[in-house]
Amino acid sequence: MTSVFDREDILFQVVVNHEEQYSIWPDYKEIPKGWRKAGKSGFKKECLAYIEEVWTDMRPLSLRKKMDEQAGAAVH
Repeated sequence: MTSVFDREDILFQVVVNHEEQYSIWPDYKEIPKGWRKAGKSGFKKECLAYIEEVWTDMRPLSLRKKMDEQAGAAVH
């Protein structure tokens, strides 16, 4: 049995969570709790290309904030 995520012929939407991590989700399914629409939908290839373009820092938001705080403290 093929997973829906392996299919290239259905529409997906790009979703993002509170940590600013991106994923794709089948357009016809309800988005899981903790995720929201990122404003892009299309075929899998298009959605993955969009994610590659916008998700340039793979670190979770909480880690980026913590590292920024530590860098700021080291300067003072």
